[in-house]
Amino acid sequence: MSASEQFLSVADERAIVEAIQQAETSTSGEIRVHLEDSSKKPPLERAKEVFLSLQMHNTASRNGVLFYVCVVDHHFVILGDEGINKVVAPDFWHETKDVVISHFKQGQNKEGLIRGILKAGEALKEHFPYCAATDVDELSNEISRS
Repeated sequence: MSASEQFLSVADERAIVEAIQQAETSTSGEIRVHLEDSSKKPPLERAKEVFLSLQMHNTASRNGVLFYVCVVDHHFVILGDEGINKVVAPDFWHETKDVVISHFKQGQNKEGLIRGILKAGEALKEHFPYCAATDVDELSNEISRS
């Protein structure tokens, strides 16, 4: 079993997917979680690659948010697309990252991701509210791995 598979149990993954679904019910924004064991690239560079490979830049409002976790290397990046980055406070992602990491340090991986996802969902809801007439779930809510 790989480190990224050990990072979250199957039940933890289900709870995270449910948190993504909950966060996305009030917004047109899209949230993804990506796990991998290790990367030779700098964390932000690798997160940007994953963001593009998951087609997160193709959302209509450019409001995708990626939670990237490199388990063995202990790297974590939250990457928002240009639409959401233009409207959140300059320190929003840093504050959100701190919430997640504080839980990671206590071995509460699931709880950390859920708290971060719900916090991002609130910002997305504020700036990109859900509109039943136009909203489409543009991206999968499943956790991706590489």
